[in-house]
Order: sequence, then C-alpha cells, then structure tokens
Amino acid sequence: MKIAVMKETFEGEMRIPLIPPTVDKLVKLGAEVEIEAGLGATCRYGDADYEKVGAKVNPDRKGLLQSADIVLRLRKPPIEEVGLMQKGCIHISYLDPFNELELVEKMQECSISCVSLEMLPRSTVAQKMDVLSSQANLGGYMAVVIGAEQLDKILPMMTTPAGTIKPARVFIIGVGVAGLQAIATARRLGARVEAFDTRPVVEEQVKSLGAKFVKIDLGETGQTKDGYAVQLTPEQVQKQKDGMAKACSQADIVITTAQLFGRPAPRIVDRPMIAQMQPGSVIVDMAVETGGNVEGSEVGKVVEIEAVKVVGYANLPGFVPLTASQMYSSNLGNFIDHFWDKEEKVFDLKLEDDLIKGALITHDGDLFSEMYKSIMKK
Repeated sequence: MKIAVMKETFEGEMRIPLIPPTVDKLVKLGAEVEIEAGLGATCRYGDADYEKVGAKVNPDRKGLLQSADIVLRLRKPPIEEVGLMQKGCIHISYLDPFNELELVEKMQECSISCVSLEMLPRSTVAQKMDVLSSQANLGGYMAVVIGAEQLDKILPMMTTPAGTIKPARVFIIGVGVAGLQAIATARRLGARVEAFDTRPVVEEQVKSLGAKFVKIDLGETGQTKDGYAVQLTPEQVQKQKDGMAKACSQADIVITTAQLFGRPAPRIVDRPMIAQMQPGSVIVDMAVETGGNVEGSEVGKVVEIEAVKVVGYANLPGFVPLTASQMYSSNLGNFIDHFWDKEEKVFDLKLEDDLIKGALITHDGDLFSEMYKSIMKK
C-alpha cells in the first residue's frame, strides 16, 4: 500500500508532516512510503535521511499524487490537487472542514476518503493522535516567549545590589491545553500568573501550576463532552469583560487563547479594556487566525493600541518547526498504526470505529461524519 507524503506549499509554513523516525515505523509495518523531494528541508532533514529508513524520493509531485493509496499532509490540500488523486484515495491532514465547504465538496465529488485530524474525538485512545493538543501545547509555550520578547521588562523577581525588581504579571484567558502550557511556561520564567476560564472545573488545574484563578460569576456555564467551553450568551460575555478588565489593567502580559470549534473566535478584549492597561504592556492574541479575541489585532503583525503592543502572529507552533514536526509526525504515525492491518499490511479504514466516525468527513462520494452533517444543517 503506497503512502505519499507531500511537501507543504503554504507560504511561510516550516513544519513538515513526517520525519524519518516515523517513516521508519511505517516501513516496518509494511507500507511503501514515497516522499516528495525536499520534504524535510525546512527541518534540516535531507532526502538521504528518508532513503536510509526505506522511503523512496520522488520529485514528480503530480505523479506522486496520482499513484498514492494514502496521501499525508500537515495543512489542507490545495483544491486544484484534489482531482489528481485517484478515486478511493485516503487523504489525512488538517482540513478545517467547517470553513472549507468548497474543498469538502471537491473531496466528495472525487470520491476521496478525507480524514480531518482536528475532528478526532477527545478520548483516551485518541490522545496519542491528538494533533490539536500537541500543537496547542507549543502554541501556549511560544505565546509566553513572544510576549516576554515584546515586553520591555524581565519576567522574574530579581534581587540585585541596585534593588529588588518585582516579577512581571501575566494574565492568561482560556485554560485549555494552550492556556495550561502558557501558565506553566510563565511560571517557569518567574512571572506572577493569573488565569481565567468560563469553566470553573479548571480552577484546580490552574492552582496546581502555581497560578491564581480569577473568579467571575457568569451564572451557568460548562463544557462540551470533548472538553471545549460552550458559547456564552451576550450578557455573560459582558460580565466576563467587566470582570477581566481589572486583571488586564494590572497585567504586563495578557495572553488570549479562546477559540470555538468551527466558529469565529469570541471577541474578549476590546479597546476600552486595552485603554485601561499599563503603557508598554503586551497582549498576545492566539486566536487571531480565526477572527481574534482582541479588538484591533492583525494577522502577522504587532500593532500598538493605546500604548499597548497587540501581537497577532499566526501559526505559533510554526515558530518551533522541528519540535512541532516531531509531535505532528508522531501523532500521524500513531493514527496510521492504529488502523494498520498487521497481517494484510494495509490501512484498514474501519468505518464503525469511533475515531473514524468523528474524523472521516467524506467517503465513497458522500459526506460521512454525522457530527459534521448535523452541524452543517444548522
């Protein structure tokens, strides 16, 4: 069974879908792995590194797509390449299916079995394949590093002959995977950390990392079965803003991580809140690519609003592409391994498996995921 691994074409993307150790694992399973020439260059892996572990190197991108049984990528495919894949091909990558309706329709039209890795359910079995969590971990880490770089003071308390320097204050909004990693990173760097989330259940996790949980009475809130925060009412959003304004005004760095699956990110920090912050403080908007949590943030830019730096860098995991690629590659390898028939040496797309039920968007010329279909009908 031939697995084709494609080089990323998205401008500025340095991450790669598969590294040589994972290729070695797939080859040992019995897969025929063929990579596009130059696949690993951005992470300092040469074609020879892949050949050493049994992969073939092919410079013909079109031919590679046309001959593959399985296509692996990191980002969603260019729509013009979908028609190059053979009918029944299995395509596995990020897909962003709720915002890529034309792409999903094309996959359907060409009878491609398309797996959207961000749609994998949150379960114990899926943890080792959870690309969202692995990349969010790195995003949370980088948000703190970038915030510290933009700040004009140090993070830790420091006692010197010239006097004692107080620790910087970091306020993190949203305590998912990215938020927890941001808390841990800021604490390791010596900052005083506060955090807020609409889910009171995460308070213990915040405290366990040495941070203070900011309590705001929003009334009834909660989380989905997959651990995501539910969308707030307009009244709750206003209460949240009022409650967070004080924490923001005292913070040197504010990091916003709030995102809603398949929908635009909620606007959390507005200009009046920014105006109350200290001059020279920094906001890192981790949700800038999905609409932004911060009013005035711009994708790929650092803008100054009311003497506050608002950082809107996209693709934060891409700032550490080697580590990000190692983690994504491991997730992808674990996904293939989970569905690999060791005796027949083929990828078995088990349609009754809960992971496939959640992540398989199109199959056999039709939409497959019931969750996707139900959401799209609304």
